[in-house]
Amino acid sequence: MRWTGCQRRGRPVDETGESVEISRTLRVDMFRPDLEAPTITGVSLDALWDRGLRGIIVDLDNTVCGYHSETLIPGVREWIVAAKARGFRVALLSNNFPERVAAIGARLDVPAVPNALKPLPGGFFIALRHLQTRRSETVVIGDQLFTDVLGAKLLGLQAVLTQPIVATDFPLTRVLRLMERVFFARAPRP
Repeated sequence: MRWTGCQRRGRPVDETGESVEISRTLRVDMFRPDLEAPTITGVSLDALWDRGLRGIIVDLDNTVCGYHSETLIPGVREWIVAAKARGFRVALLSNNFPERVAAIGARLDVPAVPNALKPLPGGFFIALRHLQTRRSETVVIGDQLFTDVLGAKLLGLQAVLTQPIVATDFPLTRVLRLMERVFFARAPRP
């Protein structure tokens, strides 16, 4: 796990929802996670707590279980239990269908928000209501730049990028992963 050193220099939307002008550098930073880890279980709860984070929004597919799989990755249930025992509030946020998201949320004993349409803010706002945490103390953990990281950054949340746990993805996600590689091949480094 490593912190990227990305500094939040502002938000594209202020607290009232008004648009804010952002620089080109900031636009690139909107896709740059604050932390990277191989898997969710590799994310240090101590490191999150030390950064003042108290709410965790977790992606479903390729973060806690594989695409089209009901099997949780090894250690994820224990990681969620440890997070809650530490005092974190945890919610599941997914673009997937309600039945699957609710079933995994119930297995993890966390509130679940399906059909989130990430990176749009609606699902993130619902997850924040479940968590009852401020944006400044909430982190999003997921495997995609164009949904999880961008969605987090649009709302001023911190973001942890994990590696996808399986190579199989929804067809649109495969296109987004190709765009991620192209984007970062051309993006200036921090």
